[in-house]
Amino acid sequence: MKKKLLIVAISSILLNACTSTGGLNNAAIGGLGGAAVGAGAGTLFGGNDLKNAGLGALAGAAVGAGIGAYMDSQEKEMQQSLQGTGVQVQRTAENTLNLTMPDSITFATGSSSLTPQAQAALNTVKTILNQYPDSTIMVTGHTDDVGSDSNNQILSQQRATSVANYLAQQGVNPARLSKQGLGESSPKVPNTNAMNRAQNRRVELAIVANNNAGAQQGAAPQQQQQQGYPQQQGYPQQQGYPQQQGYPQQQGYPQQQGYPQQQGYPQQQGYPQQQGYPQY
Repeated sequence: MKKKLLIVAISSILLNACTSTGGLNNAAIGGLGGAAVGAGAGTLFGGNDLKNAGLGALAGAAVGAGIGAYMDSQEKEMQQSLQGTGVQVQRTAENTLNLTMPDSITFATGSSSLTPQAQAALNTVKTILNQYPDSTIMVTGHTDDVGSDSNNQILSQQRATSVANYLAQQGVNPARLSKQGLGESSPKVPNTNAMNRAQNRRVELAIVANNNAGAQQGAAPQQQQQQGYPQQQGYPQQQGYPQQQGYPQQQGYPQQQGYPQQQGYPQQQGYPQQQGYPQY
């Protein structure tokens, strides 16, 4: 019976994730992955492995679906906001969102100074990143194979640093940002012609969800469940009511005063039977 209840609960989580967008979206995929990981982790605690695996799968499914939905929402906003900027938005792996900024809009040849077009695109990116704070961002610079390996490595690092620094200056928490340069070591396509080399000259932003992404805010952070609602305010029942005041029964009543039975009565006086009488 418990096994069936666990299956129903997990299925309900995944069904809600699917129906929210009309298909097996990343939230549902995340729920499936989370369920698998949670089931494995649950058996590590000993005891009833089936029960622990089921509870672990249930918790993992909920977390995975929440993270997937959180990233689905962020991906949608990025896609809509960056249209026409030249920045490519792609969901490359579960709970990872990849933004690709091509060299043609980001830097002049051999330079690490951001163009005005790149700054405008990054202003849009930073706004969305700040709306979805439960993630980290890895900024990676890439070059083509023209020039020496060492020069390409230095240039790629400088370009990644320029992008990361600009985001931090615009209000993105620096603790969320990491940067690296890979030079010409990770081309998207073979460096066989000018068109391919242009694709390889790029800066990528990999946005990775934290484990608590969406835990409190759900898929759409703009829903402010965290705000104080009226039920958090003090209501009349918290005020002192008359029953807390002193009532007459707390005052001294007559029964606390000395009554006649406390006075000496005649039976305490000496009576005739205490006198000496004739004895026989």
